[in-house]
Amino acid sequence: MTGAAAVAVLGVAGHALPAVTAHPAVRRRFWPRLSGVGPVTHVALTFDDGPDRTSTPLFLRLLEQTGVRATFFVLGSMLDRDPGLGRELAAAGHEVSVHGWTHRNLLWRSPTATYADIARARDRIAGVTGHPPVWYRPPYGVLTTAALLACRRLDLTPRLWTAWGRDWEATRPPELIWQTITKDLHGGGTVLLHDSDCASTPGAWRGTLAILPRLIEWAEERNLAIGTLSAHRTTGAEAGRWA
Repeated sequence: MTGAAAVAVLGVAGHALPAVTAHPAVRRRFWPRLSGVGPVTHVALTFDDGPDRTSTPLFLRLLEQTGVRATFFVLGSMLDRDPGLGRELAAAGHEVSVHGWTHRNLLWRSPTATYADIARARDRIAGVTGHPPVWYRPPYGVLTTAALLACRRLDLTPRLWTAWGRDWEATRPPELIWQTITKDLHGGGTVLLHDSDCASTPGAWRGTLAILPRLIEWAEERNLAIGTLSAHRTTGAEAGRWA
């Protein structure tokens, strides 16, 4: 292998190395904070891929009825289509956080493009809601070195999840979504769901909406508070911001 080739290989490896955290078991074992592990008396409720005028208001209505606040990881491109809905999220007491401008895997994006994507979404969220966002979650849960460096520059903290519903398929019945969530959900966990189908099968959000009351009831029966990631934050300084 030539020197130039070796440098190129090392560069690619360095770029992709944080993507190992996309593996749930590895992430929970070595990077629990990045996974969203928090106080055992609390569960963090998070939604990705919105806001979407077709579906997000239905989630907002249900959350208002149950008195629950959540963290919404929004796409800048979706927020740009309907900034009024972003303001509704913030006015209702929900956290509006960064999922990027577009829903693209960061492994195939350059450091410059990665930074531009995250910064553009962060600035749009801050402009719409009046509050700079705190959290960042990459599309598909795949982090790169460029994304971590961008988060440091933009004062964002990466957060993934401990449990999800794999709710992006419209053919996936609510009962199966529920079983998938509860397989890994415990006190101290962070749940990933989707309030939009912009990056999934059309109508997939309906199954998520159907199980949401059951999830809230599940937490209440176990005396677990359910809310935003900021309410879920562990005490003390964050080791490396994503450890």
